[in-house]
Order: sequence, then structure tokens, then C-alpha cells
Amino acid sequence: MIEFLTKPWPWYFGGFMIALVLFLLLWVGKSFGMSSNLRTLCSMMGAGKKASFFQFDWKAQQWNLIVSLGVIAGGFIASNYITTTKAVALTPQTIDQLAAMGITDAGESFAPELLFSNAAFSDPYILLLLVVGGFLVGFGARYAGGCTSGHAISGLSNLQWPSLIAVIGFFIGGLLVNHFVVPLLFNY
Repeated sequence: MIEFLTKPWPWYFGGFMIALVLFLLLWVGKSFGMSSNLRTLCSMMGAGKKASFFQFDWKAQQWNLIVSLGVIAGGFIASNYITTTKAVALTPQTIDQLAAMGITDAGESFAPELLFSNAAFSDPYILLLLVVGGFLVGFGARYAGGCTSGHAISGLSNLQWPSLIAVIGFFIGGLLVNHFVVPLLFNY
């Protein structure tokens, strides 16, 4: 049993489970999305007194908070108890490209120490990148009417035209940022 947990599961099992969850959500009249949880949390804490955007029945969205907790718990369990290796399989070309940008530990761990260690919080440049990036992600999710997971998983499964447009935009934006902006950011 433990061996089953420590080996990567096939992609089609994950795809089947996502489809099953979405089918069940559609069946009970719910839609999935992670960015809506921030609105729910802010409403729970009384943000509706300050902004009308947060004035809604947040109790009807509590179920989605459980999804967020499941994602956090699942990620913790997978990274600490199920994973047999701490490295990501990267091609030598990718390792060379990342090393040229200053990420020298590529392929040695899941996340580069340069960006994901506690020392990153002492570098003002990295802090600025995190704050600006976080703001842009939050603004983009709100402006697009949902986050990437909400549009790509739930919106497309509901055959929503705006979700298809949003997903195409996410991919184009991601490719542009990856090929043109990220190299500039790491050459500071």
C-alpha cells in the first residue's frame, strides 16, 4: 500500500477525479473556484461594512473553503509523506537556462531557494516582486471574473464562452511573461 502512495499516479487518474468532482458540483448546483475564497474570507471578517462587493451571503460559500483547506492539506501530505524525492526532473537545457538567470539550484529541489527560502524575505527586490506579482494575480483574477483554476476547470466544463476566452488569455500571458519578462526580472 505504501509503495502505491510513493509512486506518481497516472495522469488519467487525476483527470478522472477532477471530472468526477466537477460532475458532482454541477449535480448539486455549485461551481468551483479558488479566488472566490478570498472574497468569502473577507466577508466573514466583516469587510461588507466597508465595501459593497463583500456584501453577499458568505455562508452559502463555506463549502468552497473546505476545498481550499483540502488543497493545503493535500499539498502538505504529498510533499512531506508521499514524495520519495525532493527534486524535479529537469532537462539539462532548462537547468542551464535557469542557472544563467541566477537560479543555481535548479533540479535539486521542488522550489528554487532563491525565491522560496526565508532568506528571500530579506531581499527587497524579491519582496517587491512578490508584492507586485501578488497584486497582479489578485487583480487579474477579479478582473477576469475568476482564477485560472475556476475558468480552466469549472468554466470550461460548464461550456462557458468567457472561460474559454480567459483560458486562452492566461496561456498567452503566461507564455509572454515566461519568455520575455522572467528573464528580465532575474537579470537584476
